[in-house]
Amino acid sequence: MPGPLDGVKVVEIGVWIAGPAAAGIMADWGADVVKIEPLGGDPCRTFRQILGADMPTNPVFEMDNRSKRSIAMDLTTEAGRDIAEQLISDADVLVTNVRLAGLERLGLDPESVRARHPNLIYAAITGYGMDGEDADRAAFDILAFWARSGIANMLTPPGQDPPFQRGGMGDHNAGLAAAGAISAALFHRERTGEGQIVSTSLYREGLYTLSFDLSVTLGWGLTLEVGKREKMRNPASNNYVAGDGRRFWIVGLEADRHWPPLARAVGHPEWIDDERYATAASRGAHAETLIADLDAIFATRPLDEWAEAFATEADIFWAPVNSPEDLLADPQFYAAGGVVDVPDGAGTTSMIATPVDFHGTPWSARSLAPDLGEHSRQILTELGRGADIDDLLATRVIAEPGAD
Repeated sequence: MPGPLDGVKVVEIGVWIAGPAAAGIMADWGADVVKIEPLGGDPCRTFRQILGADMPTNPVFEMDNRSKRSIAMDLTTEAGRDIAEQLISDADVLVTNVRLAGLERLGLDPESVRARHPNLIYAAITGYGMDGEDADRAAFDILAFWARSGIANMLTPPGQDPPFQRGGMGDHNAGLAAAGAISAALFHRERTGEGQIVSTSLYREGLYTLSFDLSVTLGWGLTLEVGKREKMRNPASNNYVAGDGRRFWIVGLEADRHWPPLARAVGHPEWIDDERYATAASRGAHAETLIADLDAIFATRPLDEWAEAFATEADIFWAPVNSPEDLLADPQFYAAGGVVDVPDGAGTTSMIATPVDFHGTPWSARSLAPDLGEHSRQILTELGRGADIDDLLATRVIAEPGAD
């Protein structure tokens, strides 16, 4: 199926993950995305080596670059910039996460491009925003989204080391925000004919992700405590370990509603009226003892048996703490649309789906990620530059697979 952005033309000048993720979401949604890569390729192609695996595929690169077309060219040359200008002049959207100073040196900064192409939607993803002394500061999502935004701090118990972010978390948040912003800007242009610059940053995405905590600090001048499971004042909102070593989370935010069913499920209905546990305040006062008792009870049975016990109570909200292997065995992983089958020759390759479905204009992935420069010749021919291809290859303005 073509998807809701069928017919939209996107040019991507992106590296690593955030910019390619934004364009990758739009490619999933049906847009024709032309990925401009340097002659050495998007550095995200190196993840196969960075992760230390001698593997024939590169799933990290595939995730954000499927259904795109690649042209490899040297934007530092006048001929390369001329080709980019042709591509942009025919595009609806330009997506980039290249640093602003580098774009300015190429004449591809937002203001310069929009001056030449006022109908264009120019989407810029930066580390720290487009203004301020750090506007051009180098950043990966671990720096701007995870560390500087405060997320890592608010996940670190006192006296312990901060946890390591999983790969691409902030990048994918920023990519999803940019795709949403681009879609809104396209809607505005449809009504008014006006293009515009839209932007997001890894830093802003981190602040928004942490906005529950930051709103409390901003509004009340207080910092919420980092949770420690042995001392959670509401033992019905905590994580526990079953007898088979599998961890699970119970979330009973409405303390008086969610405590009685939990007490019944663990075989202690008398706890409902026990003066130590009868109210949220009394449970908080005796939280360490109650959590220790629950730990001992949960250790007596495997998680599958606890799942059966929890199923007898409609007001117990819980979920397993899944590993990647657990996820692949979870039927809901597939029912929720977590996997997309991408055409791969005569068969398909399973990948993680981007997280939005359109029930009136459903999308489907069209192809694996392109080889570096796989579509250089095709794209130049579409631009009417077919006669120039051999010269451009010979002068190393462009590259294609197999070229010296």
